[in-house]
Amino acid sequence: MLSVLRIKNFAIIDEVDVVLGPGLNVVTGETGAGKSILVSALHLVLGARARQDLVRSGAESAEVEALFVPGADIARQRLEALGLPADEEILVRRVVQPQGRSRALINGRLATASQLARLSAGLVDICSQHEHHTLVDPATHLAHLDRFGGLLAQRHCVEAAFRRASEAATALSDARRRLAERGERMELLRFQLAEIERVHPQPGEQERLEAELQRLAHLDRLWQAVTGAEQRLYSADDAVVGILDQVGHDLADAGRYDVALTELSQRVELLRTELEELARDLQHHGERLQAEPGRLDEVEERLHALRALGRRFGGSADAAVERAAALRDELAALEALEIELDERVAALAEAVDEARTHARALSAARHDRAEALGRGISAQLAGLGMGGARVEVEVSPVEGDDDDPLQVDGARLTASGIDRAEFLIAPNPGEPPRPLRRVASGGELSRALLALKCVLQGVDPGGLYVFDEVDTGVGGAVAEVIGQKLRHISRRHQVLCITHLPQIAAYADRHLRVDKEVENGRTRSRIVALSDAERREELARMLGGIEVSDASRRAAEALLDSAGSRVAP
Repeated sequence: MLSVLRIKNFAIIDEVDVVLGPGLNVVTGETGAGKSILVSALHLVLGARARQDLVRSGAESAEVEALFVPGADIARQRLEALGLPADEEILVRRVVQPQGRSRALINGRLATASQLARLSAGLVDICSQHEHHTLVDPATHLAHLDRFGGLLAQRHCVEAAFRRASEAATALSDARRRLAERGERMELLRFQLAEIERVHPQPGEQERLEAELQRLAHLDRLWQAVTGAEQRLYSADDAVVGILDQVGHDLADAGRYDVALTELSQRVELLRTELEELARDLQHHGERLQAEPGRLDEVEERLHALRALGRRFGGSADAAVERAAALRDELAALEALEIELDERVAALAEAVDEARTHARALSAARHDRAEALGRGISAQLAGLGMGGARVEVEVSPVEGDDDDPLQVDGARLTASGIDRAEFLIAPNPGEPPRPLRRVASGGELSRALLALKCVLQGVDPGGLYVFDEVDTGVGGAVAEVIGQKLRHISRRHQVLCITHLPQIAAYADRHLRVDKEVENGRTRSRIVALSDAERREELARMLGGIEVSDASRRAAEALLDSAGSRVAP
């Protein structure tokens, strides 16, 4: 249930809180007062596209808030489906800037317009004059039939089966394409693999050679450092090892008179031995440096090849190694493509067979329920002054394409099955039924829409129905019947009805009036909840025009008595 609709700086509304109650909420007011602005605001807060002209002139932004109290279970399910924390209430807020940009929040958390639209499904059903266009659009008729027939679960099975079949068809098409391109592709892959294998790069090789190149580029300096160190340690006349040898000998000789010097001479000997080994290692390293006179050219040549390969295959030799592995895998897959193709054909056949079973069952159920839906709408129209009208729901196969692999019994398989549906109407006895979109007038469309909602109310989820002047083109006794049907619907759903007919307004549980006034040179609309007395005056105005007479007041009282309605507390 929609509890409160708060509107601020929206069109010609500066600020208003619209408090709705259960049952039938009716909104009336003079033409041009801004009644339909309520519906526009509701559309916006439920995800409609924001426009800069929605912002009241001179305001920094327009804001619309809607507080829904749908029941703890429904609210929790809706919020959790959107990944939002569970709560017993749903507060939706939409803010529009003068430039047309907007932001949306659900229970204080930022949300997208698509999330608002998903949230509103089942919470609000707006039935406006604009929906007449959807009523005459055959694309919507199949969904109405499925809802009426309780076929949504079967439809979901068909959707899932269609998705699997579609994916299988795409995979088969891709395999066939790759098979057709295989020869040329394999030639390219083998050429690229041969390029890499000629160089035969090893993992990490380029990095190791880059380091070695740095060493070889400074070979003279390295050799000088090594030989100089070796000479100072061992080969030179004043080498450290020779000096330590003499020091050790002197300390050992003196040790005959002082034991401590003997221990020190031993330490000197250990140091001399270690430095002698270090000198030998330096000598061997110097010999190795001298033994690689052509190594620099080898490394430079190898690096040139590796770098060129890297530029060709991803930036480095290691990338070329990885590319070679990928090329081998793809070649193996292409070589086994015939096997994959057979598997794809079998998978598609299995998926289409499953989809065919579900689609046939759904189609049979639709044909069975179509007659009942047509009878139900016809019966409702009879009470709306169209007793001679007959509605039929025509179910026919979706035209297929011989080249389309997703076909069932010659019909094209879609996510909604193999059927299309269209409402046909014979407005008068003896006439053949023809498409509703071609023969129905505006008033007939209004009544057909209401009749459809009456038939579907038992299968629609509990929520808010919004009727925006669906009474177009009717009046008198028919208007009173419309009021009765709206009241009947309101016993199962919360209803918000915008009307210009007093016969309908008389059935309200709660009556709101939209007034337009000029204050300080600015036009604004305000919305007020009417008391019993104010309500009688409003109905009298609607009956009698500008001047409210005693006769129109008595007529208003009679309408209220006939409707047996009272304002909700």
